[in-house]
Amino acid sequence: MREIKRTFDILSYNETHQPLDKALSIKRNDQWESFTIKEYRKNVDLISYGFIEMGFKKGDKIATVINNCPEWNFIDFGMSQLGVVHVGIYPTISETEYLHILKHSEAKILIVSSKELYTKLLPVIYQVDSIQEVYSIEEISGVKSLNDIIALGEKNQEKHKEELVERKAAVLPEDLLTLIYTSGTTGLSKGVMLTHKNVVSNVILGLEFTEPLIYKEKAFSFLPMSHVLERCGNYLWQYKGLEIYYAGSIDSIVPDMQEVKPHTFISVPRIFEKIYDKIINTGRGLSFVKKMIFFWAVGVGDQYQPNPEDRSAFYNFKHKIADKLVLNKWRAALGGNVKGIVSGGAALQPRLARAFWAADIKVQEGYGLTETSPIATANGFASPNVLFGSVGYINDSVQVKIAEDGEILLKGDNVMVGYYKEPKLTAEALKDGWFHTGDIGKIEGRFLYITDRKKEIFKLSGGKYVAPQAVENVFKESNFIEQLMVIGENQKFTAAIIVPDFHFLHNWCTIHVVEFKDNEELIKNPVIVARIQREVDKYNAQLDHIAKIKTFKIVADEWTPDSGILSPTLKLKRKKVAAKYEAEINSIYQS
Repeated sequence: MREIKRTFDILSYNETHQPLDKALSIKRNDQWESFTIKEYRKNVDLISYGFIEMGFKKGDKIATVINNCPEWNFIDFGMSQLGVVHVGIYPTISETEYLHILKHSEAKILIVSSKELYTKLLPVIYQVDSIQEVYSIEEISGVKSLNDIIALGEKNQEKHKEELVERKAAVLPEDLLTLIYTSGTTGLSKGVMLTHKNVVSNVILGLEFTEPLIYKEKAFSFLPMSHVLERCGNYLWQYKGLEIYYAGSIDSIVPDMQEVKPHTFISVPRIFEKIYDKIINTGRGLSFVKKMIFFWAVGVGDQYQPNPEDRSAFYNFKHKIADKLVLNKWRAALGGNVKGIVSGGAALQPRLARAFWAADIKVQEGYGLTETSPIATANGFASPNVLFGSVGYINDSVQVKIAEDGEILLKGDNVMVGYYKEPKLTAEALKDGWFHTGDIGKIEGRFLYITDRKKEIFKLSGGKYVAPQAVENVFKESNFIEQLMVIGENQKFTAAIIVPDFHFLHNWCTIHVVEFKDNEELIKNPVIVARIQREVDKYNAQLDHIAKIKTFKIVADEWTPDSGILSPTLKLKRKKVAAKYEAEINSIYQS
């Protein structure tokens, strides 16, 4: 493949070498709407002409709050081929965060995708002096639309044709492509400055991990395009010549996926946990004989090894039967064609990786940050490039080393140029040419392991350290536990706040005839408390004495990005949890 230098070079490459009839598709009004490569190019250039006529110069910033759709790509390349900087913002953050990002980035216009998002942002927009106008993809009465920009471009394309050619040629690989604001787990977000070179280096690296995917196969997209992993994956899929299908809505992901029958998509571990739990719950509801067969097959999957040499002939025989009876249905639930799924954003339980790989659904766990564009390491499609429990192998293009205190340090073309308007924070993160990730890890052979977040490790009053994320990942294997946060900083012992998996728990209560009025009443029931205690005892057995959860409080709230407890990438905001449950935490340690 010809090397690309800037993100928008991908479109030029596809025009010549991969002229798809269905380059980008989305389901609208129960119908799939598709755009050819020619239509893609036309929309991108018309938007560029519109931006030129509107007076946008190289380095100016445009903010978008857009749900996944083909228009995101038109706008993105329409900006980038002019050297205009794309500030992509999550659709699910708070008003405070929107205000901070829009003010801090000095975006000149804002483009939203829907009336719902426009209404949500309206109170914020009037507080941001730099915002000159708001545009919407969806037609809204009294609001300018993306079609207005396209029409402006169409009217002035002859006038600006030569200028567009010159502007494209003037965009250098080292030029700023985007500001992506990392949600973080504390404080206001930081604007990560990524260049074309940063992102393109990651797209080229991604070819290494996605080799089996070929021209005209299908990719499915539902994580927000403001998420750096989904965005980089979007560029990568285009470079490989895949057809990209965007989910019609969050509620239609599963039926849309079964209709599209994709070969790949990107997800976060929480989605895999929910899929697996749903599968297991389905098995529990089967008749006695079918249930026995189902859980025998699950047990076979739990023993799966990615290296064929580590699987005996007898195991392969059992696996073939398990696949025919049960595991093939798992593939069918995801459309039946999935070759590989990228998992990022948090740790994936090895048990889940084994289960999905046994069903020939290759979940490839990787590691990286927004600051690394994002991929640093990843597991491949086949042995010897796969090791469950690791976050992938160390490749030639990204250097990895472990500092004396255990922190993971990275170096490569994928590492950001810095945080926007934050020279002090940039200097703290980039020292001696190495990016300090804030993650604790270890290297064994070719593979990298993450053990915790440096800033999240805490010390008990006795002087011993606890790595909470490692403990939490152990307990997330329980069907009874949806979420938990480990606590104990400066205290005598380790404890936890636990959110049960209420869907699973309600089924359990039906089987065991436990009556309850609502979840608040349920979590106080001594039978339930005792059952959760049994789960805690079971998983405590895997931990050393210091890390064991000595006691816990069960809460009935849902932890979501909307509630402010989770970041948009589903990471725990520990300070928010500690503040919300201050009374419960105090009661644990006072008693």
